[in-house]
Amino acid sequence: MIPQGFIHDLLARVDVVEVVGRHVDLKKAGINHKGLCPFHGEKSPSFIVSPSRQTYHCFGCGVHGNAIGFLMEHTGASFVEAVEDLAQQVGMVVPQDERSPEQRERAKAEKEKQHSLTDVLARATEFYKAQLRKSERAVAYLKGRGLTGQIAARFGLGYAPEGWRSLASGFPSYDDPQLVESGLVITPDAGPGEEPGAATGGRGAQSSKRYDRFRDRVMFPIRNVQGDVIGFGGRVLDRGEPKYLNSPETPVFSKGRELYGLYEARTALRQRGYALVVEGYMDVVALAQHGFGNAVATLGTACTADHVHKLFRFTDSVVFSFDGDAAGRRAAVRALEAALPHVTETRTVKFLFLPPEHDPDSYVRDLGAEAFERCVEGAVPLSRQLGTVAGEGCDLGTPEGRARMLKQAHPLWNLLPDGLLRRQLLGELARQGQMPEAELQSLWLGEPAPPPATDPEQAAAPDGQPAWKSKSKSEWKPKGEWKPKGEWKGKRRDEEQRPAGPRATPVTPTDNAVRLLLQHSELWEALAEEDRSLLHDLPGTHGELIHWLERHLTHHGTSPWAVIEAGLAADGFGDALGRLVGHVQALGIEESDPAGDLGHAVSRLRSQTSAPLPGGSGASDEDRRRALEALARTRERHGITAAKPSDL
Repeated sequence: MIPQGFIHDLLARVDVVEVVGRHVDLKKAGINHKGLCPFHGEKSPSFIVSPSRQTYHCFGCGVHGNAIGFLMEHTGASFVEAVEDLAQQVGMVVPQDERSPEQRERAKAEKEKQHSLTDVLARATEFYKAQLRKSERAVAYLKGRGLTGQIAARFGLGYAPEGWRSLASGFPSYDDPQLVESGLVITPDAGPGEEPGAATGGRGAQSSKRYDRFRDRVMFPIRNVQGDVIGFGGRVLDRGEPKYLNSPETPVFSKGRELYGLYEARTALRQRGYALVVEGYMDVVALAQHGFGNAVATLGTACTADHVHKLFRFTDSVVFSFDGDAAGRRAAVRALEAALPHVTETRTVKFLFLPPEHDPDSYVRDLGAEAFERCVEGAVPLSRQLGTVAGEGCDLGTPEGRARMLKQAHPLWNLLPDGLLRRQLLGELARQGQMPEAELQSLWLGEPAPPPATDPEQAAAPDGQPAWKSKSKSEWKPKGEWKPKGEWKGKRRDEEQRPAGPRATPVTPTDNAVRLLLQHSELWEALAEEDRSLLHDLPGTHGELIHWLERHLTHHGTSPWAVIEAGLAADGFGDALGRLVGHVQALGIEESDPAGDLGHAVSRLRSQTSAPLPGGSGASDEDRRRALEALARTRERHGITAAKPSDL
């Protein structure tokens, strides 16, 4: 856990205007800076960055926070990643007390190596862009694919010349080992235990055998979510193999975790509300040219769970787009398997299959954006895709085919996290397999099947006749036995049927008030002094949390929820915090009016804890008068009907 004191020192050193200004075009507006909000589409700027308060706020969509919160929201970084990024910018070292000095030193060296490699790749990006401007053939190719100069500049497209050692003119030393380590240059492998160059007569001989990895290709820079270039994809201009060539795995680039175009798509993901996952770099760029800036692509590999996890940090809806051929169907199966562990009731995944003769690039160029939009709207939901994959090769008209379908569906269904969606899909698969849901649940979860329901009218007596049938007229007429006797008498039906077992502790107004203040610390300033005093006097953990919050606000001012949460956890309040916010997080509740909810909670708390009027021989008439006036003011402020004189 990062110490809270370090967080405060970090926020005191960074300038939120500078941090936000790297991602948003800001202009001076009085004492503040203003720009277009990066979190929702707008034409008139309503996004304000305050250098005096070191915060940002959008009057359009309501987002607000500090420098750490901005990086978390805008780049999708975790809290620790955002802190480490800001700390590196101002020359601070994030304390990691649990690591040994050797581990910290190794981590520091790795971080420095990563920054050094991204600098090399950024320089290569500029070199390739300059070469594109010089190549009429490469420019003609991109124009032939329908791309404009603006879209090429947005994605930083470039061109790698045909020569074997073109990068030698872009770097001071072609012998630089970082050119090899970053994947830009290829060199023959050294033998076991040998340094590069030993087998060919030293450094000069080895250098003469180096050559560029990318030659005569349109270059697509691959950026991470922070905007650093971490690799390249290169596409041949004419015919050739491979059609696409990617950077190798390096200390800064992993194909299984990165997505092409995610950095460029961040704003469009929020505007459109979903991510569109395609298979090629050109698909991403062509779709952006036609208004689908929310497209991203896997990097020459199947979609992985890391890809899906990263996408769900930016959006709650993902649409996978595949070609309609056999290869596209196989890719869809792998995407389904990767997505299932991350799907919940609030996250959706769909599958879009284009005609076999089209990919997204050709479809949107030939048929237009509106036609492609209709395809997206008709995408197949995950539940239906799971059934389709499970039913592949199965004749559902036969018991054998249905049994095989359920057998193939079981491992896919098992990938789903526990929740309502998992239960819903169990019922869907049971109906598709024509099997009672309770039996399928018992089979897949290893639980005993519930006994079949018994029809009381069909229950047989010991002699084989239904229990309700009597053998003679006299036997079925009870003579008073039906009257209630003993303990049975007077019991209500609902009392007998009340379920046993512990019940969940209800949420109290105290819980709500403390939780709302912690999650929206800016509300503390709006509270009346009497309400603050009331909250200060709360007993137990509630009062301790209020004391902690006021100390935090006194020293550091209002903070986003992420900072408050981290600080409380660091000071040992993690369990108490979990009890307060757990039910809200579990249900996915989002308050539309936190200030109003807080006022209601404090009002109820005030009405429950109203102090008695001074009494006894020690209370003077003046004491009683002041107490009555204070009580009247409190009731008026909180909308409580005034008491009648007779009630006093």
